[in-house]
Amino acid sequence: MSNTKRYDCIIIGGGHNGLTTAAYLAKAGKSVCVLERRHVLGGCATTEGIWPGYKVSTAAYVVSLLLPEITRELRLKQYGFKVLPRTPSSFTPLLDGRSLTMGPDRRQTRNEIAKFSHRDAEAYPRYETLLERVAEVLEPVLNKAAPDPLPLPKGRRKIGFAKRLRDTGKLWELYRAFADLGADQTAALELLSGAARPILERWFESEVLRATLATDAIIGAFASISSPGTAYVLLHHVMGQAGGERGVWGFVQGGMGGLADALERACQDLRVEIRREAPVRQILVQNGRVVGVALEDNSILEAAVVASSVDAHLTFERFLPPEELPADFREEVSRIDYSSASAKINLALSEPPNFSAARCQGVGPHHHGTMHISPTLDYIERAYDDAKYGAPSRRPVLELTMPTSVDATIAPEGKHIVSIFVQYAPYQLADANWDDIKESFADRCIEELARYAPNVPDAILHRQVLSPLDLERTFGITGGNIMQGAMDFNNLYAMRPVAGWADHRTPIAGLYLCGAASHPGGGVMGACGKNAAEEILRDI
Repeated sequence: MSNTKRYDCIIIGGGHNGLTTAAYLAKAGKSVCVLERRHVLGGCATTEGIWPGYKVSTAAYVVSLLLPEITRELRLKQYGFKVLPRTPSSFTPLLDGRSLTMGPDRRQTRNEIAKFSHRDAEAYPRYETLLERVAEVLEPVLNKAAPDPLPLPKGRRKIGFAKRLRDTGKLWELYRAFADLGADQTAALELLSGAARPILERWFESEVLRATLATDAIIGAFASISSPGTAYVLLHHVMGQAGGERGVWGFVQGGMGGLADALERACQDLRVEIRREAPVRQILVQNGRVVGVALEDNSILEAAVVASSVDAHLTFERFLPPEELPADFREEVSRIDYSSASAKINLALSEPPNFSAARCQGVGPHHHGTMHISPTLDYIERAYDDAKYGAPSRRPVLELTMPTSVDATIAPEGKHIVSIFVQYAPYQLADANWDDIKESFADRCIEELARYAPNVPDAILHRQVLSPLDLERTFGITGGNIMQGAMDFNNLYAMRPVAGWADHRTPIAGLYLCGAASHPGGGVMGACGKNAAEEILRDI
């Protein structure tokens, strides 16, 4: 094979997981090259100057799940990574002039909930305690590669004694952790596998509280809040400590790309070579072992290890010839669910949204957190019903953030950035094309927002609309799925990406997954990249 250069390891994709893998491998003394298709690093967690004077987090917009040990071990704070906590963290306005504001101040949150239900105000701390206990059980699981415990058909994969022993240890740790939950075990299992709606309806009676919490269960998923598996995502709001304490989600100073910038500086100091605008055409294999990659410009890079942080469809169905993979593995990969119903609208505003339920001049406390336009559970269900039949929601669920409420470095003085994450916008439309309707759908979203904050339409200076199709094209995520595949119960842990290959390895020796397609899945957490690096180093 002719080559331009040889490395110990090549990383496909310069998102936060790919950069994390690269940094840990380089710390262990390996020569590493990162290949990024775009001109900017970060994957979906990126900052772009799409309008003069503005730094916009075009896709991902808040952080909490990033493992604290990654920040510490890669010295990301020394490289400029800073999280700005949001207090309060959640605001839900209603058309009748009332609103619900929630945050880390537990007394204030209870008082807010009590405006709607004294019973709910008493129940909410118990609900939070349950989620925190279950999260504490799950968080150690995120810090290790998943086991492969299933009795697979003969010939699927030969697993050695040492790995069997490690996998047994991981399962025993999980068993003991669940034992510690005691009487909460049944509730924990329901959170892991059940539907969000019945859980929230049992716990609470006020619709605004139910709906506010329910949005955590659907963001990034093409699922109803009544669908099994949606309850798992409720746990995310109490996981992670990147915001300074458990469950406090924050803005990255300078935009979400500030994480990629810090990771890039860490990689540079570790002598990682990072190539932008270097799209991969093919992963090269000889005799069942990876030997390098071919780029779109026809150059060839050699390496005995290739780690892919892009999704399983691209890795196995785009970058590899079919004959290089076992037929049963290809079949299972082809069944991975990439259904998506998310869109993103980024706005530059001349003034903050002025909600009728919380009128104020300038930035108010409620602008610091996530602003929810989804007043009831039925509102969310009806939004899903439209998408179920291939139509964008007539009354979409909107989740707004305004990072300029706490970060003055990302917009001209007096101007603001508002990021709107939209549910539901199905990738596959029944009777239209996203390129034709995305602007009119964005108009519909702004009209819905204007019912709660009438000043918004006239305050818009710039607008960017990213349909699910745009998300796929721009960020290289199949179907526009921001999680690199569904995050329901049968697509997590030992089943991610497919049964028998949950430990970042693949049927091709030397080829690994290090992105959200692997355990523990989507979210800006870095665990996929860190865990993959540990397994790679174990092998080499």
